Amino acid sequence: MSMNRHRSSCGQATCIDGARKHWERSMPDRNRSRATLAALTSFIETPLARHLALSSEEAARIAAVRLFHSTAKSVPAYRRFLEAHGVNPGTITTYEAFVNLPPISKESHLLRYPLSDLCREGRIESCDMVAVSSGSTGVPSMWPRSLTDEIQIAWRFEQVFRGSFRADERRTLAIICFTLGTWVGGMYTAACCRHLATKGYPITVVTPGSNREEIYRVVQELSPLFDQTVLLGYPPALKGIIDEGRVRGVDWAKYGIRWVMAGEVFSEEWRSLVAERVGSREPARDSASLYGTADAGVLGNETPLSITIRRWLAANPRAAREVFGESRLPTLVQYDPMSRLFEVDEAGGLLFTGDNGIPLIRYSIHDTGGIHTFDALMDFLRQWGYEPLSEPGMDDRGICRLPFVHVFGRSNFTVSYFGANIFPENVSVGLEQHAIKELVTGKFVLQVEENADRDRILSIVVELAPGGEPEYSLVARIAASIRNQLLRLNSEFANYVPSSSQTPVVTLRPMGDPEYFPPGVKHRYTRR
Repeated sequence: MSMNRHRSSCGQATCIDGARKHWERSMPDRNRSRATLAALTSFIETPLARHLALSSEEAARIAAVRLFHSTAKSVPAYRRFLEAHGVNPGTITTYEAFVNLPPISKESHLLRYPLSDLCREGRIESCDMVAVSSGSTGVPSMWPRSLTDEIQIAWRFEQVFRGSFRADERRTLAIICFTLGTWVGGMYTAACCRHLATKGYPITVVTPGSNREEIYRVVQELSPLFDQTVLLGYPPALKGIIDEGRVRGVDWAKYGIRWVMAGEVFSEEWRSLVAERVGSREPARDSASLYGTADAGVLGNETPLSITIRRWLAANPRAAREVFGESRLPTLVQYDPMSRLFEVDEAGGLLFTGDNGIPLIRYSIHDTGGIHTFDALMDFLRQWGYEPLSEPGMDDRGICRLPFVHVFGRSNFTVSYFGANIFPENVSVGLEQHAIKELVTGKFVLQVEENADRDRILSIVVELAPGGEPEYSLVARIAASIRNQLLRLNSEFANYVPSSSQTPVVTLRPMGDPEYFPPGVKHRYTRR
């Protein structure tokens, strides 16, 4: 009897051992699952303040060198890139050596090697999702990523939802208005918001995407059940949703609207206009822009402090030009150098280093801008007699002691007119003045053309608000407003362009015009 029990016990042990080995064979990448679990556990259990307190420039530089060696060892494409440039990874032992590495870019790296070779160990299957870039500068590109990549970006969303919107205290409905599908914005944003919910925030996510009928249905049926509603999308799309909602009779003010944006620069007049239309009294706390990209997720985010500073600089263009070096107002965000470490090259281009499905070492996204330490920017503002830390509401949530990066965007989004660079940001301000803003959507197309006498003219095609009529008097008011703001904000325009050529030629088109403003397509503000 005892012998039978012994045999039964041995048989059971053998069966369990066999099942375990079979499970291990069916789950070959247990290191990946462990890393994912560790990242998710750390995100859930670590308070945001403690996480940010661990960030420092010195630690970030050490981490960047470590990431370089890991990438050089495990990523076949980067290893070949270094060989082609004669770089021996063993010689890169300090950050001073690191900053002399050749930068990589989409053109020099992503488009030159097979997609698998850009991933660790040449295994694209080590990533669980692929996003597609918008293709705003050419052919759309594929960007593999994993859950761990999303989790490190979720910290940026936590900064916004907790630091600005107090979503830890308020039942929050997050409506994803970015386009869904393979494009990066919608899916990435939805995932990061769900990670916040997993952490315990009372956030519920709904994903109508860019379908306006669904957006309005969701707002009217679900928003009354929450303390606040957050709309997340591209700036012109959000404004279009809000404006059309007003025409439909949507009372935005009763839903506690907050909004999160990404994808393009906007003016502070634009922010104030949107705030007014949704009933917001604190635009610095009710809105936030993300500096995001398909290449690496969110690189930085607006905070109540960065918005407060930007709004002051918008009203003081001389100070803005001194600190930013140009006659246009860039996006100003704060960033965590432990997540994305920024540099500025000799031409004023931004480089960043960060871990992703495709690790990026000194990567150029072709954005121009600059970086500022927290103390340096505060000192600059004090020299101009401004103390942002003393503004009302600047508490522990509003003040984040991380460095700043300002971003102008890509230089190919400007036009040259009489040698002056004309920026879309300057034109936007002209459309957001009191006598005009209710009559247009804010979208336009800026281009330089020739008239019948071969004289160059500054042409601006403007989209009318719903139901708007192309009246001659409105054309004249818009042209005068844009000219006045260009003269105020752009010193090149004021000094290079003859006075007889300073008034633009304005053309009005109906909302959704298929030639200039086709629905459902990411808008471009310039043509060449």
